Amino acid sequence: MSDKTLGLEDLQVQHGLSEVQTQSTRAQQPSLVISWARHQDEVEEAQRLRYKVFAEEMGAALPKAKDGLDQDLFDAWCDHLIVRDEETLRVVGTYRVLTPHKAAKLGSLYSDSEFDLTRLAHLRPKMIELGRSCVHQDYRTGSVIMALWGGLGRYMVQGGYETMLGCASVSMADGGHYAASLYRQFSQENLAPVEYRAFPRLALPVESLNQQLEVEPPPLVKGYLRLGAKICGAPAWDPDFNTADFLTLLRLGDMHPRYAKHFLGKN
Repeated sequence: MSDKTLGLEDLQVQHGLSEVQTQSTRAQQPSLVISWARHQDEVEEAQRLRYKVFAEEMGAALPKAKDGLDQDLFDAWCDHLIVRDEETLRVVGTYRVLTPHKAAKLGSLYSDSEFDLTRLAHLRPKMIELGRSCVHQDYRTGSVIMALWGGLGRYMVQGGYETMLGCASVSMADGGHYAASLYRQFSQENLAPVEYRAFPRLALPVESLNQQLEVEPPPLVKGYLRLGAKICGAPAWDPDFNTADFLTLLRLGDMHPRYAKHFLGKN
């Protein structure tokens, strides 16, 4: 759910996904292949797409980037989900996933660097963290993100995980007024229960910003909310990406039945 990108137009799904943990799966419209990176060169393909979107397109400062790759210390501990265009074979979408046991070995989640997650401690044993999601600018019609979400759903079921966590990011190109107005909207409609609240380490000063704009969440964030995700509190400011990051929590038990049937295979 760490979304330094754009990507989803709606949640109208026209295709299903079969097992993805051990084999590639074909998605339709357009012709896509989804799989988990098995070798370092595949991880680097995902990192190259991330650099293209985050640095070249969005202007993010990536201090650890090298040779056109967006990379950090978390990458080596994560599983990397990738979507390829079947005709060109280029990677057009990706997520990375940090599992509980890898997070325990590493000593933290990425989200720990932005938020105090004390109230979520009891969820960690069955919680995965999603990060660095992006979709190539030529493929933002919804099909790529649908394929990625299908892959993540199967991953959750196969691993016995119950919760997804990640930082849903929105642009601060306007100085943060859009993000502040989004927070006002989320506070009215989409906040997690108080026992699941998290607290930003570098908070966006929403009180000093215009919170009265009429705004719509970015399509990808809107998609998470439709699935049943909740916002865990006030946004953090990520100075490297110049984004406001909303910690976003999705418990599978809270997923809308329609989407649970599709993404998790539940009746």
